Amino acid sequence: GEELPKAFAILDPKRADCSYPYKDLSGCGIGFKLIQAHIQKNHKPFSVLYPYLDLVAVSIAADIVPLTGENRILAYYGLKLLNSYPRPGLEAVLRYSKIIPYRETPEGAFKESNHYFNRELNISDLVFLVGPRINAAGRIEDGKNSVRLLLADTFEEANIMAKQINDYNTERKNLDTSATEDAIKTIENDFIAQKKKSIVLYNRNWHKGIIGIVASRLVEKYYKPTIIFTYSSNNDLIVGSARSVKDFDIHTAIESCSHLLEHFGGHKFAAGLSVKAENLEKFIEEFQAHIEKNLTHDQLVPEIEINDVISLTDITPKFVRILKQFAPFGPENMSPIFQSNNLVDTGFSRSVGSNHLKFSVIHLDERSDEFSAIGFQFGDSLDLVQSGKPFDICYHIEENIWNGKTNIQLNVKDIRFHEKR
Repeated sequence: GEELPKAFAILDPKRADCSYPYKDLSGCGIGFKLIQAHIQKNHKPFSVLYPYLDLVAVSIAADIVPLTGENRILAYYGLKLLNSYPRPGLEAVLRYSKIIPYRETPEGAFKESNHYFNRELNISDLVFLVGPRINAAGRIEDGKNSVRLLLADTFEEANIMAKQINDYNTERKNLDTSATEDAIKTIENDFIAQKKKSIVLYNRNWHKGIIGIVASRLVEKYYKPTIIFTYSSNNDLIVGSARSVKDFDIHTAIESCSHLLEHFGGHKFAAGLSVKAENLEKFIEEFQAHIEKNLTHDQLVPEIEINDVISLTDITPKFVRILKQFAPFGPENMSPIFQSNNLVDTGFSRSVGSNHLKFSVIHLDERSDEFSAIGFQFGDSLDLVQSGKPFDICYHIEENIWNGKTNIQLNVKDIRFHEKR
């Protein structure tokens, strides 16, 4: 807001009077810039900061800040460090994520081993494998456990805490699955709620630590701005977590009702807020009125932005090497999505895992190499893929490592079927 706290100093690149050129640092990134200024003032080499870049990279990934400018540079070198010399806490977490081979002695303790991974870590690994585990301690028990993990000096010490934090993450998954199922049932049984452009739900029994995850799940399913509320006994307030759809600023929507709130903060796509019980109903009413007025119907239609339409013949090892130079990928620097048309299945399609589609494609009317493809949650399309009908796909190009061999794989985001010729 406009009014600044009474503090000796406030570091915030988004302040109106701040001339710092890059505005999208994570909180950890701002902390890093503070200690960078400290070593500059005290004439120490930058090399003393290098060991902390892995923590900055984890923060950039987990906070979902833009992967542009300075963030991209910090993330690049943080990943480089993490892939070479992971600190004991992160190595221990990654063993539970199956990125590092899981080795045990007969007594059940991990063996000491050289630092190595099954493949090169990327930002997505930090977002989906590391971040949730580090956050799980604070969601379920106490965030200090994750601090102790990251500060651990030895692998043995870190492994004890990583096991506990992995257990917290399992508990967190169970809690968010249960709460998400409750939320979906509530929506499916409320015809009036289904007609609204936004979703706002309150259940005092939902765990405070998972309401943000539930909000994200509902945005994925219904593609509407969503706020999930629960009760916090810590301060006797109703606390909420908000998530938005592409191109709609949920922070501004919440700010329009700020006179009813005790606290709020966040950014365009995600926010947190707290409200007194007696003001909850009025807040929901004003928030949803703002959404109805300002959110267009077009913004409620999920879309995939295609970077280019290409032939499968364009996908060469050199092309993939050039693509990798744009990494690390993330918000505002997403991995490119390509479209290829008039493809057919080569006869090896099958359903794998929980409703995933594994298949191989070639062009129908031109000579092209065969490419393997994976479509997560596209298992229902198996019959159509096997029918012989030509189809178009949009996809990310990835390198898939299996049994030590690296192959190009198309990660399919959508399939459009043609009428059979």
